[in-house]
Amino acid sequence: MAGGWTRDGAVQDQIDDSVADAILAARAGMPTGESETHCVECGEPIPERRRIVLPGVRTCVACQSLRDAKPKASAINRRGSKDSQLR
Repeated sequence: MAGGWTRDGAVQDQIDDSVADAILAARAGMPTGESETHCVECGEPIPERRRIVLPGVRTCVACQSLRDAKPKASAINRRGSKDSQLR
């Protein structure tokens, strides 16, 4: 159900776009290239299997888990008012 100036299905299109943008942002943030042998944060050795599975890895599992636990702010604002879009 759409309302106002939107067509039917516009809300789902917006959700799909948000998911696609989040996937692209996650892929862009993935490491590439040569892996580190030791964690850049704590200095512990990074297991060879982790370096093979994740090319370009720079942190150990423990340090990466701490990084992933921190909340991230989204730079995408899809909820702007109509007034802000008309300017």
